[in-house]
Amino acid sequence: MSGPAPGSGMGNPADAAQIVLNTIRRPVIMVDPQGLVSFANADAEDFFRSSAAILARNTLEKLVPFGSPLLALVDQVRERKAPVNEYRVDVSSPRLGIDKVVDLYAAPVPEFPGSVVIMFQERSMADKIDRQMTHRGAARSVTGLAAMLAHEIKNPLSGIRGAAQLLELSASDEDRALTRLITEETDRIVSMVDRMEVFSDERPIDRYPVNIHVVLDHVKAIAKNGFANRIKIMEDYDPSLPPVYANRDQLIQVFLNLVKNAAEAVGSDPQGEITLSTAFRPGIRVSMPGTPDRVSLPLEFCVRDNGPGVSEDILPILFDPFITTKLNGSGLGLALVAKIIGEHGGIVECDSTARGTTFRVLMPAWKGTSAATGANAQGDRG
Repeated sequence: MSGPAPGSGMGNPADAAQIVLNTIRRPVIMVDPQGLVSFANADAEDFFRSSAAILARNTLEKLVPFGSPLLALVDQVRERKAPVNEYRVDVSSPRLGIDKVVDLYAAPVPEFPGSVVIMFQERSMADKIDRQMTHRGAARSVTGLAAMLAHEIKNPLSGIRGAAQLLELSASDEDRALTRLITEETDRIVSMVDRMEVFSDERPIDRYPVNIHVVLDHVKAIAKNGFANRIKIMEDYDPSLPPVYANRDQLIQVFLNLVKNAAEAVGSDPQGEITLSTAFRPGIRVSMPGTPDRVSLPLEFCVRDNGPGVSEDILPILFDPFITTKLNGSGLGLALVAKIIGEHGGIVECDSTARGTTFRVLMPAWKGTSAATGANAQGDRG
């Protein structure tokens, strides 16, 4: 961290660093090569329920639960000499309190060899249960309903529509308007049921190496020639990304949904912008349901907008079916996004403030294994 500029009046650079870190509303500590906590900001003192002076007399092993993934994370950062992130790590203990689930961001400090800086982002246990692999829960909750609706509702709706059409032949002008209303509303319900039937499709996904930038360029072209023709769409791509192991058509469906959401959030604001970004995050790992393993999801694809943001009440349930803030929305678009990404072994998350919203998709990279038999060598399948 650089010190203050000459003449800035900030005094000692170390004091300035302390002030800056205390303004970060996240617990931040630095662990020295012996494992002692050599620095802790104000939020870290609250998090560990101890002053910085007391923390400095303790090793990290004494502050976190026995066998905590945090200890292995610190060792990994020292070994790799590179930053590592871990999502949703349980650090609950009598000292820290129950239901302590955090995201961890750890990085080496080149100026102090062997030292590691760790930032904690707290999550509640309910947040861990509800949001970890949210897409899978959303998919399961609507799959059975979709299958039932298709069978139990579409058939009688067909009869209702046919009866309305027969009545229209002998109806007066006033009554004909009502029969047309019945027909239109019946068609609208059938259309919604058709959309929900997608959730009951459990067939294996045809996956192969896909160039994500070809997908995003295709989505951008569709958007600029349609619903986002007056909105500035910017790109922030990492051209060195490896292919993603996915289905191209389904990825197009995912990012069309996300870009359309972003366009609707921006609305007619002349300053409205959407940014499509890609990045490689080798340290990001998440736990997967049904396995103790933590799976690497190094590919990060984001859709950002500078709209007014998502309501805090809606944010935790944003990927649930039938949740929408749109006047005529069905609430199935983001649930479908969650289902598709979940079936690809990835996760999708949303971060939102009053300055904008970011949908972040994390996915596995194609490793060139036999799992991708039949893959197109070009990675874009046309």
